[in-house]
Amino acid sequence: MSEWTNIINASTTNDPLSGAINTPIQLSSTFNQKSFEDFGQYDYARSGNPTRAAGEKAIAQLEHGQYGYLFSTGMAAISSVLFTLSAGDHIIVSKHVYGGTFRVLEDILSRWGIRHDFVDFSDLDAIEATIRPETKALYIETPSNPVLNITDIRAVVNIAKKNQLFTIADNTFLSPFLQNPLDLGVDIVIHSATKFLAGHSDILAGAVVVNDKKLADKIYFIQNAVGATLGILDTWLLLRGIKTLGVRMSHASASAQKIAQHLNAHSKVLNVLYPGLQTHKGYRIHVTQAKNGGAVLSFDVGSKENAKKLVDALKIPVFSVSLGAVESIISYPPKMSHAELNTEELTASGITPGLLRFSVGLEDTDDLIADLDAALALI
Repeated sequence: MSEWTNIINASTTNDPLSGAINTPIQLSSTFNQKSFEDFGQYDYARSGNPTRAAGEKAIAQLEHGQYGYLFSTGMAAISSVLFTLSAGDHIIVSKHVYGGTFRVLEDILSRWGIRHDFVDFSDLDAIEATIRPETKALYIETPSNPVLNITDIRAVVNIAKKNQLFTIADNTFLSPFLQNPLDLGVDIVIHSATKFLAGHSDILAGAVVVNDKKLADKIYFIQNAVGATLGILDTWLLLRGIKTLGVRMSHASASAQKIAQHLNAHSKVLNVLYPGLQTHKGYRIHVTQAKNGGAVLSFDVGSKENAKKLVDALKIPVFSVSLGAVESIISYPPKMSHAELNTEELTASGITPGLLRFSVGLEDTDDLIADLDAALALI
């Protein structure tokens, strides 16, 4: 089955009672039990709800996994996975990682005796050198936010298996339509489903998919224990958004490729970070594990002052946090996605003062390029 067909198949259910092709919205926090001794599948909505179950089944199918879980936000999903670790455990994390993930590791898990090291995941020797007896997992983000670094997923999985570790991959930037880490040997895949999966800037959601039953049970235990579940209406909206994932990602990524090539040749742009460019240092690896470069790129205009001028002059993209929507979104990582990092940490992560992140939407590509050119002419 092609990914195009799989997306529609996964997000379209047939209600056995009415025949409705859209998943029914079951707005119930509790469920009647017909027998004193034998409870049904659902008892309390924090532990399970038929609407959310349909969404979890869909996200598992999209990621070619057996067990899927939907969370209230992407950070709830990431945190719940990390909460499966225990005091004394150690995790190795790509140093190019989302600011929210950085905050949980630095400011929360460290207080609980869960240690971490940030490593450049393009340096496989550095990963191996950082492994300790208490290391439990390797955390991948590829392409990374916002500098679009690429990790060789297969190589990191091989290191993990050799050392009896499990692997976690944040697949938010590409979505299951463009990359499937479970197929490459990863143990746990995470999404901020707020982004490309939902696709319309209208909900917050997170997703986790695994194949291993023991890992699945640990993640479900945390989800249920802390109540980090996705609401029923938001689950329905997520399923509706997923239906158009294939067409959205195809148009947006083709547009991003054209825009990245244009900016790469522009005299006012110092650097373009996009794994679909052959000049990108991770290009050769990326094309072996993903369908294309995706719909997000970053580019450097030299200074904070230039970044401000450009943002102020743009007419089409919204200036905002987040990404993966039908509208194009331009962001300034030092003050938005990575505001948690200080100057030294930003520099170490490759986030320069003039760096802007551009999530390409569904507008006409030539209109976006014309808008960028007009703004760039003012710096």
